[in-house]
Amino acid sequence: TSKEICEGYLGRIDAHDADIHAFLKIDREAVLSAAAESDARRAAGHPLSPYDGIPVGIKDNICVKGETVSCASKILAPVKSPYDATAVSRLRSAGFIPFGRLNMDEFAMGSSCENSAFGGTKNPLDVTRVPGGSSGGSAAAVAAGFVPVALGSDTGGSIRQPASFCGISGLKPTYGRVSRNGLVAFASSLDQIGPLCRDVADAALILDIISGKDAMDCTCLPITPTSAADAIAKCDGVGGLRIGLPKEYLGSDVPEAVAGVVRNAAKSLEERGAKLVEVSLPHTSYAVAVYYIVATAEASANLARFDGIRYGDRKTGSDLVDTYFKTRGAGFGPEVKRRILLGTYVLSSGYYDAYYLKAQKVRTLIRRDFEQAFGECDVMLTPVTPSVAFKFGEKKDPLEMYLSDIFTIALNLSGHCGISVPGGTDPATGMPVGIQFMAPDLAEDRLLSTASFFQRNVFNYEASPGF
Repeated sequence: TSKEICEGYLGRIDAHDADIHAFLKIDREAVLSAAAESDARRAAGHPLSPYDGIPVGIKDNICVKGETVSCASKILAPVKSPYDATAVSRLRSAGFIPFGRLNMDEFAMGSSCENSAFGGTKNPLDVTRVPGGSSGGSAAAVAAGFVPVALGSDTGGSIRQPASFCGISGLKPTYGRVSRNGLVAFASSLDQIGPLCRDVADAALILDIISGKDAMDCTCLPITPTSAADAIAKCDGVGGLRIGLPKEYLGSDVPEAVAGVVRNAAKSLEERGAKLVEVSLPHTSYAVAVYYIVATAEASANLARFDGIRYGDRKTGSDLVDTYFKTRGAGFGPEVKRRILLGTYVLSSGYYDAYYLKAQKVRTLIRRDFEQAFGECDVMLTPVTPSVAFKFGEKKDPLEMYLSDIFTIALNLSGHCGISVPGGTDPATGMPVGIQFMAPDLAEDRLLSTASFFQRNVFNYEASPGF
């Protein structure tokens, strides 16, 4: 029964999450009540879908009605959402049960889940290492067996990178494929909701449910939901599939522990009938600089609404301006403040043309690179990260931390779809190494079929919790 499933996960969380800290909160009463309703529907022969009663973890920047939506920040700690995000409401309509609030880097700004105002999340495979970020709680919860699937958000790799670090699968859909309604905005032109899970087929199933047009989000494309689960079921191999290998992603500066896994994956797919094609993404070297101008500029604008006046925590000052200073000074963490300052700077008079406008022009060139490369191949295969999960406190320099997303950022700038799946292990540490498949706009069927074939026929890695 759904009640037995939910109680089983709750028991596992009680036993082990004190060591992992994947969850910020779980409304047990609401979960068990929803499970009881699901069991009643199925007993009466009226399930909402074949998956009625399955729990799904929700990242703490995605709204669930009646639950806190703090974005792992002190400034929003007391805030409860008055509505469901569109993705959540669509999962509910299929009978899925929202299951707790998952930890994250504050306002999704980070690559390690060390920036949460309520304490970092640990990697279940090695608790001395980070789970990645910003969707670190979502990835850790799936890898630890606390939930079968979770929702995260991806602005510059925040689903794919933690999926790689935790040895699971994580999908970033095409920009506009999934509604952003109810996702607290970090960078509106980059953010996208997607699933994290063990099996690529589960990612396809969740995407089929949460995708599709939404009148509540003007950036959501007016298209029908995907049919990725059917595409996976019909996929009979990769014969004739052109797999592009971007030379910029496999240069001499990429560690062999990572590059070797990608080359081995490519060779294995070639042996099964795929055709390998070298492609080029020449503006890759500018991606990190462009991202941290565009993303911080949008963050500066989006986070201006959090001032303690309408909602959230408030620190009363001597006047209105002093209240703003005290509220935002106490409510935002160091990384959020750093990005707001940078974003405000690049949008300021005298610097807009020099930085923000120029970054947008280079972003166009990056997208053209992808479009040209996809004219020569059907999917691309790259690393996800330049290293395996690193230890807590290992990356103290912000720029060094930013570079951990160097292989994922460009895909958000271009808007195309991508997925991280386990591809091997690092012999020195035993930690998983992810590989990234990328596909053109709205080609999730092809992307997920390829990734699922790889997972089932080439490298079937089952992450097991370290505890």
